[in-house]
Amino acid sequence: MKSNQEDYLKYWRVIRQFTKIKYGLTQADLDMIFFLYSEVYFDRDKFIEFDNLLGWDKNRFHRLIHSGWIEVFRNPMTQGGRRAIYKLSSKAIAMVKSVYKKLNGEEIPVSQSQNKMFARNVSYTDKRYRAMIKEMNAIIKQQRHHAPE
Repeated sequence: MKSNQEDYLKYWRVIRQFTKIKYGLTQADLDMIFFLYSEVYFDRDKFIEFDNLLGWDKNRFHRLIHSGWIEVFRNPMTQGGRRAIYKLSSKAIAMVKSVYKKLNGEEIPVSQSQNKMFARNVSYTDKRYRAMIKEMNAIIKQQRHHAPE
C-alpha cells in the first residue's frame, strides 16, 4: 500500500462522528469551534461572520458558552462598556488538538468507557462506525509497524 503523507482526510468522516458523539456536538458546532480555533480571541461579530454559513441556530453562541466551549475573555461590564471579547475554552482547545492527533494517525479508543459507540445498546449506524474504527485502527497499527525508523 502506497503511503501518502497528505492523506489526512481519509478517515475524516469516522473521526468527525467519533468527536461529535464523544463531546455531544452537532456538525455545525464542530465547524464553528474549528473556525474559532485559529482566532485566539474574537468578538460576537466574528462569531456571526462564520455562523451565517451554518444552519440557522439563534442559540448557538449562548449554548456554546453555557456548555463550556467558549468563555469570556473580556467582560464588557468590568471594562467600562467596551465590547466583550471571547476565546475558546481549554476544553475546546483540547478537543481540537485531539482531532488533529487522530487525523495524524492516533487510534480511536475502542473501549466502552472511552467511546460511546462501543456501548452495548447503540444504533445500527454506530455499529457500522464501530467496525470502521476497528479497521482504521488496524491499518494505523500496520502502518506504524512498517514505518521506517
